[in-house]
Amino acid sequence: MLRVYLGAAPGVGKTYKMLNEGWRRTQRGTDVVIGWVDTHGRPGTKAQIRDMEIIPPKIMHYRQQEFYEMDTAAIIARRPAVALVDEFAHSNVGGSKNEKRWQDIGEILDAGIDVITTINIQHLESLSDVVAAITGIIQHETVPDVLVRKADQIEFVDMTPEALQRRLAHGDVYPKERIDMALTNYFRLGNLVALRELGLLWMADNVDEQLQSYRTRHGIDSPWETKERILVGLTGIGDGEHLIRRAARMARRTKGDLIGVHIITDDYPSKRQDMHLGEMRDLLEQLGGIYKEVIGVEIADSLIEVAKLENITQIVIGSSHKPKWQKLLNGSIVNEIIDKSGDMIDVHVISHSNTRKHKDTIPTPKHHLSILQHFINRIKKVRMVGRRQQLQGLLFLIIVLPLLTIILVTLRNQFTVGAVSLIYIVPVVIATAIGGALPGLLSGFIGFFLLNWYFTPPIGTFSIASGRDITALTIFIFTAIIINILVAKAAKKSNEALRIRSHAAALSRATTALLNEDDPLPILIQEIERSFLLDGLSIIEDSGGGGNKILASSGYNPPSKLEEATFAFPISDTKTIFLKCAEFNSQDKEILEIFINQIKMTLSNKELFAKAQESVALSKANETRTALLAAVSHDLRTPLASIKAASTGYLSSEPILDEEEKRVLVATIDEEADRLNTLVNNLLDMSRIYTQSVKLHVSNVTLYEVVSSAIISLGLKETQFEIYVAESLPQLATDSFLLERALANIISNAVNISDKNQTIKIVADVISEEWIEIRIIDHGPGIPQAYKDQIFLPFQRLGDNISTKGVGLGLAVAKGFINTLNGIIDVEDTPGGGTTMVIRLRYSLNLAAK
Repeated sequence: MLRVYLGAAPGVGKTYKMLNEGWRRTQRGTDVVIGWVDTHGRPGTKAQIRDMEIIPPKIMHYRQQEFYEMDTAAIIARRPAVALVDEFAHSNVGGSKNEKRWQDIGEILDAGIDVITTINIQHLESLSDVVAAITGIIQHETVPDVLVRKADQIEFVDMTPEALQRRLAHGDVYPKERIDMALTNYFRLGNLVALRELGLLWMADNVDEQLQSYRTRHGIDSPWETKERILVGLTGIGDGEHLIRRAARMARRTKGDLIGVHIITDDYPSKRQDMHLGEMRDLLEQLGGIYKEVIGVEIADSLIEVAKLENITQIVIGSSHKPKWQKLLNGSIVNEIIDKSGDMIDVHVISHSNTRKHKDTIPTPKHHLSILQHFINRIKKVRMVGRRQQLQGLLFLIIVLPLLTIILVTLRNQFTVGAVSLIYIVPVVIATAIGGALPGLLSGFIGFFLLNWYFTPPIGTFSIASGRDITALTIFIFTAIIINILVAKAAKKSNEALRIRSHAAALSRATTALLNEDDPLPILIQEIERSFLLDGLSIIEDSGGGGNKILASSGYNPPSKLEEATFAFPISDTKTIFLKCAEFNSQDKEILEIFINQIKMTLSNKELFAKAQESVALSKANETRTALLAAVSHDLRTPLASIKAASTGYLSSEPILDEEEKRVLVATIDEEADRLNTLVNNLLDMSRIYTQSVKLHVSNVTLYEVVSSAIISLGLKETQFEIYVAESLPQLATDSFLLERALANIISNAVNISDKNQTIKIVADVISEEWIEIRIIDHGPGIPQAYKDQIFLPFQRLGDNISTKGVGLGLAVAKGFINTLNGIIDVEDTPGGGTTMVIRLRYSLNLAAK
């Protein structure tokens, strides 16, 4: 069993809860051990360990450094009932058996040991980009959502933003020296409100999935009103847009889901209807809804079936456009939907809007021809029928056959048996056209017995005296049977034609997406879901080492592994499409294979595009190298010329130089040599960055030492700076040389653009459990907004008002090194004027411990 404590932000109490739960189980007699815990130096959290057994960590040697990691093998060998393992998303140090801690946890679970763990929402793969947009911090340690959703229990550790800020202010989360920086960055009130809402929404989706799984396991098909899900029925005519907008308003007010459904029947829509359906689909998707098409015989039955499948709580439909005589003859679809919706689904019948009433309806013939035309159409259209049509056919034969028999009995002497049998064929054909094979067969057999009893001598018996009458009756019954066989075949072909038409339309939309969309994959998946009413679809890539990566998914219950899928279709050596749905017939499988081939083409095109991008990058790098040589030719000659002139003057015997003149010449040589050295170093650094030959040498370093070294390397004094970097900050596991070079270039740039009497501020503090932030603040002329996107590109000097020294490589090199260290560099305006360079670096407390 896996239990997960999920938090919206650091400090809400996930580890505290985990330890408390472990202690509670220990008190009950359960064998509990702590496999890994990180208290982050919080006394309250550390106190919750009490006297629970802790499995000693394993010492790992990586790049001549010692690191501590969880000893998975020792936990499995100890075989407790429950293991407490903090930080589900943690990345193990290089050389470990598994890359991620969640893989270690998987091994522990496979050994039959229950695990309780913790994770923050920023580590969830589906939310990491949203969290980055909110907080400005990109999270590289992510976990596929499906791994967390598979947990047996997920508990959201909730805390109001105001309460969390109070905890932070009281020093319960971070030390006092880090509180102000945290409150003004990651722990701003707006950030915390947004993160909490994200966490609650994710948990709500998880509960919805669990509910659907429970209903499926227990065979519950009636909707449960846990969340409003609104279905709007679309016909392609009438007030479709009006209905969609009304349903969308209802969904917004209830914060529910919106689904539009069009039932495809054998009433083939006109081109105008097809156009309106396309417009309605676009409007529905613009308003945040989902569009589905379903092939069905009975509109009401199909709509209710979809409603139960999708756990719909409200249905929105328009009032009928049919004339009253059709409602009396065929019944009302609206009334059927209301009758069949049950107690758990509310049905809203919306009247026509005045502006669109009858605008798109199909013209109705004059009243005196309508009924006749209706029956002619019913005879011309052979179709798969439902229960309502069958009842109509049965009602027809119950009424018509007795009346026809009474009339013909009075005229019995004027017709032969053969003539009467031809008359009886007419209601057989009509009953078949109205109700299908069952009413047709019944009318045939009933007509046979009526002919025999009332019209074949001896009358009033089922005996037949004449051979000619036997022939007439035999022909009649065989004709009735043949009519019904032909009806059944035609109905089957009609149903197949409906499917083909629906699939053809879906394939047409998918092909259009392939031609016009940059990324057609979401549309292809959407069309598959629409066409086959899937419970879920996933495209999964085998990442190796037993791990899977979900490339795309759709549906309310997408499968994450083979055991959960109904069908699996390989699309490459590493990628597979998993489907969860009802069984397919052979035609559906053929259409599905076409969709899968389109998906194969899309993924193949993505891979080719990625390779093309790599080629473009290589070409750009070559162009940059050429530009580099052209750009630095002058800057290389200038210091060399100065050094040559100064050294020649110094060595010259005439004129005789005094000591002051000699000192000036030597100082010039020294200054120009430093300038040349800086230029050459930047050129070499840029070359290493472009050729991706930068090698990391990770060690545990103190940030204050790196900042001091960067200042000294520039020949500057710390008195020229205001440094707010506490020596008590946690050590960084990073490459100190690359970080020093990056800081030196940024500091040099700040010094060059600032007046001599202005000081440069360097501020650093921890902004979250995984990130430390460095700010280099100057009060120079600042950088215009139009240039901010360009300053990290090579050869950018951006005008005399900003910088005129060098070839513009310093900030480009700094960005390259910071990116190599998996950090982030950004530029902000300094309040009151100037520029603030912001560097964010990741650090790991357990990796820094020795």
